[in-house]
Amino acid sequence: MDLADFGDVQLYYRVDGDPGGAPLVFANSLGTDMRLWDPVLPYLPKGLRVIRFDKRGHGLSSQPAGPYSMGSLVRDAERLLDFLDVRDCAFVGLSIGGMIAQGLAVKRMDQIRVMVLSNTAAKIGTPSMWAERMASVRKGGVEALADATMERWFSKAFRKTPDMHLWRNMMVRQPVEGYLGCCAAISGTDFYTPTSGLRLPTLGIAGTEDGSTPPDLVRETVELIPGSRFELIRKAGHLPCVERPEEYAALLTGFLQETGHI
Repeated sequence: MDLADFGDVQLYYRVDGDPGGAPLVFANSLGTDMRLWDPVLPYLPKGLRVIRFDKRGHGLSSQPAGPYSMGSLVRDAERLLDFLDVRDCAFVGLSIGGMIAQGLAVKRMDQIRVMVLSNTAAKIGTPSMWAERMASVRKGGVEALADATMERWFSKAFRKTPDMHLWRNMMVRQPVEGYLGCCAAISGTDFYTPTSGLRLPTLGIAGTEDGSTPPDLVRETVELIPGSRFELIRKAGHLPCVERPEEYAALLTGFLQETGHI
């Protein structure tokens, strides 16, 4: 286990691949841990230093008292990359991970060279929507949201497979306070203005059956950044890296090659 202790938070992280390779950082979604990226890793090219981490309140990282701000989540990622001496990385963020990517790219241009915004947006949902979800979790735990979330996360076909239950179990086992803390961070975030000022190579990825961040929402955010590219993965929901890992990895690899990262 690799644990970075920053005093107010301890982040569990893992580094795979080539220790001297081009850094590729993954940030996962609300309700998942770093294992979200396991299906993609076998399809990535060699020569990458692959870095994953559990955000605060999720997985094996610590659970500071909430609510969290997006600023604190961005700061966590910033400190971890400094701790690992990472500069000029390719940062792949999915859902809340994509919000962290946007915030970090604005704050630390030296840390991120190219960015992938997957199934995310500059603003996700409304404060009232998040307040309702948080009230449900306080009353019935994360379990109270699980079935509805699976419908937003996955295509109808994937929901019929046994694998869906693995991801449902991962979600309901996340700490309640950590889940609520990150809900609060998303609720309070609107990155339309700062993201529109970004000037770095950016790839947007959406799933045709994503019920959390529909394709048009992802496209709208990605198009805030001049020169960005948008790709749609068909027959996939909010987590295309799970449903279509080979296609997802191919998009990442092509983008990293086109931008000269590898």
